[in-house]
Amino acid sequence: MSKVSIVGAYNTQFGSFVKKNKETGEVTDLKSIYDLMLEAGRGAIADAAIEAKDIDGVWVGSFAPGLFANQEHLAAFATEIAPDALRFKPMYRCEDACASGSAAIYNALYALEAGRANIALVLGVEKMSLLDTKGTTKALAAASYWAEEGAKGYTFPGLFAEYAKGYAAHYSLDPATFSKMLATVAALCYKNGIDNPLAHFGKGGPADRLGLTTAQAILDLPPEKNPMIAEPLRLHDCSLITDGAAAIVLVRDDTSLAKSDRAVKLAGFGHVNERIPISVRPNLYQLMAGKEAVRQAFAEAGITARDVDLAEVHDCFTITQLLITEALGLSKDGQAGYDYMAGRFTRDDDQCAVNLSGGLKAKGHPVGATGVSMHALVYKQLIGEPIGAILTKKRPTVGVTFNVGGSGVTNSVSVLSR
Repeated sequence: MSKVSIVGAYNTQFGSFVKKNKETGEVTDLKSIYDLMLEAGRGAIADAAIEAKDIDGVWVGSFAPGLFANQEHLAAFATEIAPDALRFKPMYRCEDACASGSAAIYNALYALEAGRANIALVLGVEKMSLLDTKGTTKALAAASYWAEEGAKGYTFPGLFAEYAKGYAAHYSLDPATFSKMLATVAALCYKNGIDNPLAHFGKGGPADRLGLTTAQAILDLPPEKNPMIAEPLRLHDCSLITDGAAAIVLVRDDTSLAKSDRAVKLAGFGHVNERIPISVRPNLYQLMAGKEAVRQAFAEAGITARDVDLAEVHDCFTITQLLITEALGLSKDGQAGYDYMAGRFTRDDDQCAVNLSGGLKAKGHPVGATGVSMHALVYKQLIGEPIGAILTKKRPTVGVTFNVGGSGVTNSVSVLSR
């Protein structure tokens, strides 16, 4: 079991914080990557009730700030959160595609457990909306195996569509049933997102206005409102292009802060890599490395799937949520879609709720921020200060995050417990 706890967290509003002139193409940045970092960092420090001067180091998760926002050397800007206090402190940027935020958390944990730090600030941030859709797609494709995938025109919807096709074929799912499974996942996340005041697609947003809180409502959309992106994945199977940041404060368990009633233990984690070329993987119907990450995390924390009260999982695409639900052991292999259609994993589930935040599908997916955001929101649920939808049948004591980088390549699983 790790020797580290979370004692404070903050999540900014997620959204598209730009103004684009369709006639001139001019883009005005309404909330910069710097604004997002400052808000999240200062918010987490305040939530932890600590002084910035007590922080021993800052770890920043960000996938591609140079491509998205023309800013490399990003971690150094964290000094501006509290210049007098953080000047001369070590700062590190961690990159692991869409799992960059979790990588930052784990690297901070290593420093804490090694005794090099007692208190760490971890930030995750991405500013994605300055680019057009084509530019964003190309930037994200840099997280694929470029030589065989990105350079040949593969996009991430295309890569995960391979998993969708592999899953449907392996479990002999007819197209109508499979489409309903995927739509059920999307509808659940949209419904939860409406209750999350920080969500990109929150109350009053497109999913709310269109009433997309049931699978049938999504399936009934005309093709022009739900076009095919990469067969069998349609628009509403895909997560959002989002700006946002999140931050947490980590402390060693032998500090007084770890004894407070707002401390949540990072009880175990698994950080496992798959081979990056999709062409060399043994199968495309399960996250094999993800299952190993779960095994490691659960073993370190001393839990089983039955102990998990809530999970924030990486639904970059609806198929990914099915794969992760099975990797976590919440459903048997090949059964997750049926379980979702049967009404499992909602806020009313008496066993485990999935993506109470709305997930990447509705909360949004600022890629470098996602892993930190998952930890921040599970932390808030566990200390009784939930942001958004809440469990109706129990007070949660164990939460799990499952953050993915690339096409199922980096698999990061954390167990948080009261």
